[in-house]
Amino acid sequence: MVKQLIDLYFKDNSLVKQQLDSYNRFVEQGIQNIIDRVGTIKTNVEGFEIKLGKVRLEPPRFYEIKGGYRPILPSEARLRNLTYASPIFLEMIPIHNNVEKTIYDEVFIGELPVMVKSNLCYLSRMSKEELTEAAEDPLDPGGYFIINGSERSLITLEDLVPNKMMTTKEDENTIAKTFSVRHGFRARCVVRRSKDGIWYVEFPSATTGITLMGILRVLGFDDDGIEELFNMDISEVKNDVLYNLYLDASKEDAVDWLSKKLSPGQPKEYRDKRMWRLVDEYLLPHLGVEEKDRKKKAYYLARMAQRTTRVYHKKLIQDDRDHYGNKRVKLAGDLMEELFRYAFNFLTKDIIYQASRVDVRGRKLQVHTLVRQDALSDRIMYAMATGNWIAGQTGISQLLDRVSWASSLSHRRRVISPLSKTHPHFLARDLHGTHYGKICPSESPEGASISLVKNLAMFGEVTTGVDDSPVEEVVKNFGIEEDIKKSSKNKSSPVYLNGRFLGFYKDGNALAQRLREKRREGSIDMQVNVLYREETNEVYISTDKGRVRRPYIVVKDGKSLLTPEIMRRIKDGQITWSQLVRIGVIEYLDADEEENAYVAKKESDITPETTHLDSEPSTIFGITAALMPFSNYNSSPRLTMASSMLKQSLGLYAANFNQRFDTKSYVMYYPQQPIVQTAAYKALNFKKRAAGQNFVVAVCTYRGWNIADAVVINKGSIDRGLGRVMMFRTYETEEVSYPSGQKDIIELPSPKVEGYRGEEAYKHLDTDGIVIPESVVKEREVLVGKVSPPRFLEEVSIFGLVEEKRRENSSVVKAGEGGKVDSVLIAEGPSGNKIAKVRLRLPKVPEIGDKVASRHGQKGVIGLILPQEDMPFTESGIVPDLIVNTHAIPSRMTAGHLLEMLAGKAGSLDGKLKDGTPFSAVSEEELKEKLKEFGLEEYGEEWLYDGITGERMKVKIFMGVIYYQRLHHLVSNKMHARSRGPVQLLTLQPTEGRSREGGLRFGEMERDTLIGYGASMVIRERLLEESDKSIQYICKDCGGLGYMDYVKGKPACQLCESGDVKEVEVSYAFKLLLEEIESLTLFPRIIIGRRAAADEEVE
Repeated sequence: MVKQLIDLYFKDNSLVKQQLDSYNRFVEQGIQNIIDRVGTIKTNVEGFEIKLGKVRLEPPRFYEIKGGYRPILPSEARLRNLTYASPIFLEMIPIHNNVEKTIYDEVFIGELPVMVKSNLCYLSRMSKEELTEAAEDPLDPGGYFIINGSERSLITLEDLVPNKMMTTKEDENTIAKTFSVRHGFRARCVVRRSKDGIWYVEFPSATTGITLMGILRVLGFDDDGIEELFNMDISEVKNDVLYNLYLDASKEDAVDWLSKKLSPGQPKEYRDKRMWRLVDEYLLPHLGVEEKDRKKKAYYLARMAQRTTRVYHKKLIQDDRDHYGNKRVKLAGDLMEELFRYAFNFLTKDIIYQASRVDVRGRKLQVHTLVRQDALSDRIMYAMATGNWIAGQTGISQLLDRVSWASSLSHRRRVISPLSKTHPHFLARDLHGTHYGKICPSESPEGASISLVKNLAMFGEVTTGVDDSPVEEVVKNFGIEEDIKKSSKNKSSPVYLNGRFLGFYKDGNALAQRLREKRREGSIDMQVNVLYREETNEVYISTDKGRVRRPYIVVKDGKSLLTPEIMRRIKDGQITWSQLVRIGVIEYLDADEEENAYVAKKESDITPETTHLDSEPSTIFGITAALMPFSNYNSSPRLTMASSMLKQSLGLYAANFNQRFDTKSYVMYYPQQPIVQTAAYKALNFKKRAAGQNFVVAVCTYRGWNIADAVVINKGSIDRGLGRVMMFRTYETEEVSYPSGQKDIIELPSPKVEGYRGEEAYKHLDTDGIVIPESVVKEREVLVGKVSPPRFLEEVSIFGLVEEKRRENSSVVKAGEGGKVDSVLIAEGPSGNKIAKVRLRLPKVPEIGDKVASRHGQKGVIGLILPQEDMPFTESGIVPDLIVNTHAIPSRMTAGHLLEMLAGKAGSLDGKLKDGTPFSAVSEEELKEKLKEFGLEEYGEEWLYDGITGERMKVKIFMGVIYYQRLHHLVSNKMHARSRGPVQLLTLQPTEGRSREGGLRFGEMERDTLIGYGASMVIRERLLEESDKSIQYICKDCGGLGYMDYVKGKPACQLCESGDVKEVEVSYAFKLLLEEIESLTLFPRIIIGRRAAADEEVE
């Protein structure tokens, strides 16, 4: 519809904007808030406290062993395996006997990892030219961390909304629950209606069996007051209230009753004190923790109870926990805030402990000596390096996927669910209506994680949260009534701000409309959203963080506010996206406010009731799915496959690949932008980071060589560079220091070193022990010579001297790998030790077994590489690059594949790029006209001639131009076989896996096939002779395992000391089984049978 909006949006907004904004908010406000809540550290030393002041973070720096602190850039951190982090300084004011010290210093308390391109990062203030000089990709949006030299991304985490009541049915009970959150403390508060109609309340530290009426009496309400809390006009609610009051009538002293429930057997004074503390701090703490907040808590509990009754009687539907209005997502800043709160609390405890130690030793208390920086830094760095977050969450921090440009962007917009992958969770995995425009419907991994790992849609934005006090002031100025008695009588609407009960307003719908007008005027923040829920007559105002929203065009009086005049100004570059939002033409709605909106899909659908117009339909997709042309013509599962394969495509993954030492990376020789592009492809400038090429493709069978997803590829095209990529592989080693004071040495090993590999293995090394650039190396050849100290202590020689035998520990090329040495890096690591990195390069020419795929989920493996002279050709001499089987199209319903071939053909003829944007692409009629104009058949079919016989094929063949990708599943990286090699130490069976030079597994089913075939000797060879055959000594008398007595020179039995011991061929695994049985105090006996006796007779 208005594709210019996509360009306009991405000129103002980065793909990782929400991550950067979230992290910046954490650094600028979150850290100080956490410290302010601690306020003062009260130590166990009498009269000594530490008052905490302002926190300050400096730009990233690193402490050099030989030169002190100096600033570092991300590129240096990557190369030297450093952590890109900023020092944290905190004002810590010592207080002795209530007297504050007037002169104090900022104390260095630890380091905080810095998000690349955040406000703390040097790169955020650099131009494109300066970024290039700093060895960075100028198009990289940042949004990740560098921990120990590795790029790591914090994955957005999905969670249930806090401070909002949700009503569901569980077994025979109906429950209303609220996850009440205050300053990081989370309390689960539940009102449960039993099948008998009795209301119970549960909250942290409270036992079961606490009735709602008892709690309401404790909170200061008598029977009449309790009735005023409920809507007694609803007959079902009235019945439940009167019934519960009747059952609880005996509890005259509610406070004494509850205190005995919460602290049985304790003195009354302690009971009462603990009871009030639990009620104030643990019962709905988000409403407040003071005495004045108890009335609001009582009203909130009454509303929860009222909902359970209405849901039970089917007057109200239960809340949908999968509705995205009931979800919040935690961005990098929120996750870092949780982690910093945990680490800082640990630091405060450590300071208290250190103060006690210093006091016991009689030393002077000085603040800077009490702070161990490692106490804070170690906990933050451990979580960032492993992904193991607080509360047992795993996989939060992940290595950034750098296979392709698309995969790295997609990874930074990923959203994961905390639900287990092993359980079905059918409803949680379903695509929900509220995901529209916020979560990509197609991009999700196949398998156990499907739909639990999601991605943000292109226009999906996450709120970072704003202060709610200005909104509260505006609402109070509208005339909020806080008296519960008055408001319950005139049926006013309860108003909630971020789940916090504010009061009542006479007309909830009118209040919601007034707040929306204020937002469009700019009187309140753009992040504010309002929901009026008609069925419960409640108003919910949200300003909190973690709400996923989508932009819509505002419609007023049946007309879109995005007028032709504004569109003209957009085209002329006179107006920006943020200006459109500020003037109220575009506004962001969350899933809750969408419930009050009536959205038209296109301008012609607008009616007088319409409130909004959808911006651009193709933006419902995520980054990768939006790159696929004509995707609305394909079946849904193919889009999911195409999304994952687009992330595996090889191209230009980063412009600074030459200055990176990634473990394994691929760069395509001649990447092309596609002829058929989507609006997202253009707006995101993907042509500068292309990952594929335009292939001439014929759809037909070819002599059985392209059955079952195989493809036939033109050898001439490969020779001209089609699909050719360069693989880079990095090897790394370090001079490790050991606790004994010894360390490794990078040098050319001498022949005296234990484990010397022979002169031939070191032929490529220079005098410093490091390989010479541009050397051609093969598997098992040394790249970096290194000698290490022995694993065990040396023995004294016969002359009484201790000679240190150093062992060979060089870095060698792994089995099955090799190439030319592209680059060598020698640097100093984090601990001051020397590190060496060697990058190999190896051209990867397409070969049989390599995987290719179109952007429509049509994947295939090269089955035949055919010389160009044998390929089919057209009358004009056009030879296809690829031949795809006809049967790949109909059953998979990828009509978009055919349309792209037509559009690509038309584009290659008229020399213009074609628009393949989903829902608004170039029409089929236009393409047909274009092909006719050039004298070609309108449906793309052509006569082809057999390259071998020269005969014309019997039917016309569909032929066109389509964008194909070479995927990183290369057969040369997977092909593996062995005749001999290493074995496992325990079982003596061959190792497993290509990286360990392992054998191919001969499993149970393979064994079964040979049994069925009757090939018993082949089974013996595979499972015994070529595996773990061993000779064991068996005692003929007792049947136990024997041993070789080297003193007597003959085998003996260790149990009965018999000399009648025979050699038996068995699997070594069988011998291990016997020993395990013996460990169970059982004695397995091996009885040598007739065959052994026959062998003796032969002897």
